[in-house]
Amino acid sequence: MRSQRRIWTTAAVATAAVTGVLVFQGVTGGSDPDGDGKSGADAKSAPVEADVYRTPLTTSEDGSSAALPQRSTEPFSLLGVTWADPAAQVTGRIEARTRSAATGTWTGWLPLDTEIDGRTEAGRTGVRGTTEPRWVGPSNGVEVRVTAGNGVKAGLPAGLRLDTVDPGGSTTPLAAEPAAFAAEPAAFAVEETETPSDDPSPGDETPSGTPTEEPGEETAEPSPTPTPTVESPSPTPPSPTPSRTTASPKPPSASPTPSPSTTPPLPPGPPSTAPRPPIVSRADWKADESISKEAPDYLDRVKAVFVHHTAQTNSYSCADSAAIVRGLHTYHVKSNGWKDLGYNFVVDKCGTIFEGRKGGADRAVLGAHTYGFNRDTTGIAVIGMHTDTKAASAATTSVARIAAWKLGQYKGDPAGTVMLTAGAAGGNFFGTKFAAGKEYPFQQISGHRDGFNTQCPGGSLYGQLPAVRSLAGGSVTGLTIASVTGASASGSTYYTKSNVTVGWKTTTPASFVRSYELLVGGKPVATVKGNVTSASAALPVGRHSVQVRATHQSGKTTTSAAATVVAEKTPPAFTTKPALTLRTGTVNADAVPLTLRWKATDAAALKEVRLTAPVAKTYGPTTGSASHTAKPRKATAWKMTAYDHAGNTAAASVTGSPVILQESAAKKTGKWTTKSSKSYLGGKSLSSSAKKASLTWTFTGRSASWVVSRAATSGQAYVYVDGKKVATVDLKSSATKYRDAIWTTSWASSGKHTVKIVVVGTKGRPAITTDGLVYLR
Repeated sequence: MRSQRRIWTTAAVATAAVTGVLVFQGVTGGSDPDGDGKSGADAKSAPVEADVYRTPLTTSEDGSSAALPQRSTEPFSLLGVTWADPAAQVTGRIEARTRSAATGTWTGWLPLDTEIDGRTEAGRTGVRGTTEPRWVGPSNGVEVRVTAGNGVKAGLPAGLRLDTVDPGGSTTPLAAEPAAFAAEPAAFAVEETETPSDDPSPGDETPSGTPTEEPGEETAEPSPTPTPTVESPSPTPPSPTPSRTTASPKPPSASPTPSPSTTPPLPPGPPSTAPRPPIVSRADWKADESISKEAPDYLDRVKAVFVHHTAQTNSYSCADSAAIVRGLHTYHVKSNGWKDLGYNFVVDKCGTIFEGRKGGADRAVLGAHTYGFNRDTTGIAVIGMHTDTKAASAATTSVARIAAWKLGQYKGDPAGTVMLTAGAAGGNFFGTKFAAGKEYPFQQISGHRDGFNTQCPGGSLYGQLPAVRSLAGGSVTGLTIASVTGASASGSTYYTKSNVTVGWKTTTPASFVRSYELLVGGKPVATVKGNVTSASAALPVGRHSVQVRATHQSGKTTTSAAATVVAEKTPPAFTTKPALTLRTGTVNADAVPLTLRWKATDAAALKEVRLTAPVAKTYGPTTGSASHTAKPRKATAWKMTAYDHAGNTAAASVTGSPVILQESAAKKTGKWTTKSSKSYLGGKSLSSSAKKASLTWTFTGRSASWVVSRAATSGQAYVYVDGKKVATVDLKSSATKYRDAIWTTSWASSGKHTVKIVVVGTKGRPAITTDGLVYLR
């Protein structure tokens, strides 16, 4: 049933993914477990004692099943099932359900991963076969059921027991597990009977050194093996009595890792080509070093990293991550019988990195994580279940950071490959067979399944490993210029006087970027650190190609696409100065329609022209006129400023004053009749139907407009300017209009002029009505 058991595989499977290599690969090192020159845990962070409760399971008479009936328990947050023979395997399924201490509700049946090689730390006294531990949050009740695979003649291994761990400290109840975790999948109903031929046998791995035995209480404790009995039909069979072990408090005066006095403390690990990420030390996650008294074993170097998942849940709170790590530590030592936590590093979904196996985070510490390939490698476990659920980006980012730093200590390439020597015969998830002592190629960041036949780190997290490699050892991706402050864009070109600040963005987290360079014409003009995303430069006059070059912590560089930036200091020019003319439209006592005209240009790129007085308006670079109104009898200054894209400016203005000449101010010939109405300018107008009747106005100005009333019966008039006929104006209109500036004329400069209006006497509609004349001075 390997294919079915793989579905249950959880991250922690990797942990137990045994280190059969551990006992013969290690070389005993110094006594500084944290690698910081200190002999003990930080005094501010006292260790937390973890409690382990052990309860034998009752096995059926035929050995095909075992159970622990539903019961109340001492508080716990992590559990797993163990058995006496570390080489034995459970080919069926093991499931547990727990009761929340917070709500009193029971979970559905939770599968416990059994896809673990039991020969971890082979040769040690007290090592047991185990499931992967599962974090269940604060609980006070449990039920367990175990079923052997169909057709398995040997039945279940002896000495089955439930180990529950209280990691100490307050922990948070789990949120509801996904449905896939809460119910028994139908696909698990039938078990395979075949034992995979690629499973290694107990004798595959030959030790080359003397095993280090577990001291005292744990190694001497016999594994409880209840006498097989016929399974009771009662729903509550006799309950085995649990035994409790409590981690002993660490003596305040003793070093947590005693070492021979002849072995001097090891120097710090080698420097790395990548920066060291923040790491929560064992002291800070309050490891109880009294349960891991043996000195760590060291490797010559780290060639590769194996990524795992562990704890079999994604619904935990990151506030509980330290407690989960304490639970893993206690389970690995007290339940598995290992010398210490198996992983070198543990990462939670919020991206926090925890120091795992002691010996110094900066050193090549031999871990217990990937059977057959513990030598020359580091194990990193992500807390979570990632068979079908991707790991959070914060977690994969931290995996990439710690992998890059650790490999960088030994000039490794996180995106490269390396040859690893198999420490044992076996096979991996993809069917590759390994022979002990032979070399095989591996990615320097690999998944547990690459070295052992397991689904760990889960299909989803395994699918994220290419991105992890790219983060850790690739190049900066998605590098683009995002802004050029101090410049104005026109199309794809930026314009500035000189000083600009270039901003950029990238899809690569800043923690992987060593530095950025601002390039002008291909040459660096500014260099900033990898967590800075802008830089400034003073550009000489001219057209420039501006780029950003990023250097990844791997040393690989990436250059952005170029932005064209033009530096110029020449201001724009008004080739046609602003000018005012009267225009057609409705004239009011306080508003005369007029037109403002201008023309502005720039040697590089004109951006806009702004009218700043008497009103504020902004016009595009191609606009050259605008309609406005002005108060009569008042000199008004019209002020304009032209802007180019670089920010250079030029100013110009014109002043004008409209004057209304009433009809009474004209020299009259012929018959004219005065009309009165509020609709007329000044309340009065002159009307005439007499042919050749005329009105003449004389003024000094630069523009003029004739103001009339219009209707369907209005007639026509001739217009004479300075004695010359210039127009025939028809006042007829389908809609009645008053104060309508119907005709205008302008001159290049102000001067004395006459405008004469002559009635045409149009047949059937001879009358015209005039409101006066407006001129601009």
